[in-house]
Amino acid sequence: MFHKILIANRGEIAVRIIRACKEMGISTVAVYSQADRDALHASLADESYCIGGNRVGESYLNMMAILSVAELTGASAIHPGYGLLAENAKFASLCEKCNIKFIGPSAEVITKMGDKDQARSIMKKAGIPIVEGSDGVADENEALKIAQKAGFPVLIKARSGGGGKGIRLVEKEKDFKKAFAFATAEAQAAFSDGAVYVEKFLRPVKHIEVQIICDDYNNVVCLGERDCSIQRNNQKIIEESPSIFLDASTRKKMFEDAINAAKAVGYRGVGTIEFLVDSQGNYYFIEMNTRLQVEHPVTEMVTGIDLVKWQIRVAAGKELAFSQKDINFFGHAIECRINAENPDKNFMPSAGKITLLHIPGGPWVRFDSALYQDYFVPPFYDSMVGKLIVHAATREEAIRKMKASLCELVIEGIDHNKDFLMDILSHPKFEDGTYTTDLVTGGVR
Repeated sequence: MFHKILIANRGEIAVRIIRACKEMGISTVAVYSQADRDALHASLADESYCIGGNRVGESYLNMMAILSVAELTGASAIHPGYGLLAENAKFASLCEKCNIKFIGPSAEVITKMGDKDQARSIMKKAGIPIVEGSDGVADENEALKIAQKAGFPVLIKARSGGGGKGIRLVEKEKDFKKAFAFATAEAQAAFSDGAVYVEKFLRPVKHIEVQIICDDYNNVVCLGERDCSIQRNNQKIIEESPSIFLDASTRKKMFEDAINAAKAVGYRGVGTIEFLVDSQGNYYFIEMNTRLQVEHPVTEMVTGIDLVKWQIRVAAGKELAFSQKDINFFGHAIECRINAENPDKNFMPSAGKITLLHIPGGPWVRFDSALYQDYFVPPFYDSMVGKLIVHAATREEAIRKMKASLCELVIEGIDHNKDFLMDILSHPKFEDGTYTTDLVTGGVR
């Protein structure tokens, strides 16, 4: 087992990893930017080091600074969390060259799955259904021909990266070239790769993702699905498990395909296979996230398995202590992302000092966050400041528990989206489970 792990991240996920390490008896090293000097993760870790300025490019994306701290402190592994360097094949490769374990899949697998057109090709060969579309294209005229063949509306999507960046929905042919220019420019800025691909835009659809974990001994275990269809600007807002939309036969086949997808790329570690499901129950592979997901607590709640601890154990070469037949699912879990933003002002990000903080409690209520009283939320990073997760015996009970927990949550000093989340939870289509990815864009408020 690792004796010391460096956490190459910030915020709630850095705190989550540090807590898991402490419970496992593993020493921790935190890195932080100048803006995060007073951040919770920096104080909770056994050792903490400033690695640069406020912007992520100066600090949390500074690979050489992070690796230097790892070598200086004798860290034997680096946990990248999610976002930032978590799906960066170059960073994973540098860790390998420095004889530091990257807690995630190999650089080769990250490259394959990060290149969306290569991922589509691998899945197609493995017999997993994919959305009609193209491989990567760099020329707008070639892309337009593919879009015409698929039929509008279409999505133009960045070949690299994720998080909703480099995606444009094109309803009509006359808007295609302008959207293509925007998508390629955003992809270049976000991922240093302006290549995109085109695929048929399906609607209405559910966005369902399947959690898998794999070890070095060819064991692949599926830990169920999460319904991530509540989204705004391609960013997930509310996630739940299980999905009441899936019937037993579709769920079984989807799990089998997720396992086959992992085997097709020789996957190791924690990963997620994402699918779109149409109104007829047909599903299609869209991508694989080669990292821990933001919404992993939902799966932990319904399975009782600590994904972060097992991610660390698998990376250390341990064999999974459970097989597929050992996995049981209990009750229903829901997660709401608490974002520092103002929904009434076009979701304008909010920064400022936390003047009052009250966290809800009670059985099966969990709040993953790096907030504390008098903490100053900096303006330089992602707006998510916490995740509220609840678990109950039934979906109806879980919804009521989430509403009660949101009512109890108090965060003063910044704007946040609590009331917006309450509106979604009270929407008839959410209550009956028929919501799709266009619910929020269709106007919840």
